[in-house]
Amino acid sequence: MTYGLLGEHLSHSYSPRIHAMLGSYPYRLFSVAPEELEAFLAAGKFDGLNVTIPYKKAVLPYLSDLSGRARKLGSVNTILRREDGTLYGDNTDYSGFRYLLRGRESLVRGGKALVLGSGGASVTVVQVLRDMGAGEVIVISRRGEDNYENLDRHGDAELLVNTTPVGMYPDNGASPVDLTRLPGLRLVVDIIYNPAKTALMLQAASLGIPAVGGLSMLVAQAKYSADLFTGKKQKDAVIHKIQEKIGSQMKNIVLIGMPGCGKSIIGKRLAAILGREWIDIDTEIESLAGKTIPEIFRKDGEESFRRLETARVAQAGKKSGCVISTGGGVVTRPENRDLLRQNGTIVYIRREMSKTYREQLAPRDGKVQNRPLMAQHTPEDLEQQRLPLYEAWSDVKILNIGINETAWQLVSFLRLTPAKKKRRHKKHKKNTEEKL
Repeated sequence: MTYGLLGEHLSHSYSPRIHAMLGSYPYRLFSVAPEELEAFLAAGKFDGLNVTIPYKKAVLPYLSDLSGRARKLGSVNTILRREDGTLYGDNTDYSGFRYLLRGRESLVRGGKALVLGSGGASVTVVQVLRDMGAGEVIVISRRGEDNYENLDRHGDAELLVNTTPVGMYPDNGASPVDLTRLPGLRLVVDIIYNPAKTALMLQAASLGIPAVGGLSMLVAQAKYSADLFTGKKQKDAVIHKIQEKIGSQMKNIVLIGMPGCGKSIIGKRLAAILGREWIDIDTEIESLAGKTIPEIFRKDGEESFRRLETARVAQAGKKSGCVISTGGGVVTRPENRDLLRQNGTIVYIRREMSKTYREQLAPRDGKVQNRPLMAQHTPEDLEQQRLPLYEAWSDVKILNIGINETAWQLVSFLRLTPAKKKRRHKKHKKNTEEKL
């Protein structure tokens, strides 16, 4: 028995991980070009498929039968090959989106909703909203009567749902609309799940509007598809369990803090414990520039360094499931914050500024190893500038009480799963810092 995901560009997909938790069946990614779609479906090298962009409507001519829901919606996200070789289409996106909105029914009922996009996902979302009692549902498309040019006439909308791929990996940072044009919003939903926080969601948060991404919908529709694949219905409780696990696995752990606080060495240790990729932004900058950081400052100036830093932060922030150690000044550029937050939990590593520590950072013969700003500023000067920023950026703060101890405390705080079972040190200091 072979199952999988059918789409055009699937390098970002979490579906194999999710289905591995739902059953023991093989699950593959089938990246198929549009001109190859008919031949792929006819070849029959699968028992069941999930279907994603851009094929939720395109597969319809090749299916012999549809469920009542798929026929009503004109959109399919699940295909089963029957014993006679014919293909049957169903739609579990409906139940998946309805699951996403659980507990938010009051925000839907009677209100005005805008749905961005008119593709296969859009028709499903529109039907769910209508079935849940939305007062008015408006589809915004590029060329329809209601479009992005006249969006302002819907400023009284209370709910916005993005069903377009705008802002999806690898095109992180793009947003389909500017939310300041919609002052009445009370909830923003983006069915994109990678990145975890799209630019649309980050803007919503900055405006004080609750926002939710598409991971719960992804897991829910996968669960309902798995029920069809296996013929065995699992309880919905498994959805939340898998969502929590996938969210934890795919989230970056981003370390910020003062120079010398231990970001790099703790990050390297944490990555080793978790079996994750470790990215050190300063090392990446030196690789990009072909120069050491002191050389960049001396020859090109701080502004040139900061541009390189933002470029590397943008690349690292797109990734999932990494440990990222940043430079101490990453917080001095506001744009870096959302680049790191889109897929990451930001951890502020603190270290007591003891006399020994201050002496360690003090310049010797006018030079500080790999810390050129220390030749121009005292630790106290940098603290005054940066500590409020570290506090404002962080989701978690923790005191450096030792490399191994601090790394393991982060594993505990963030409920992370080590790559291999390791015994904790019996003796370790109590860390007094907590989640914010």
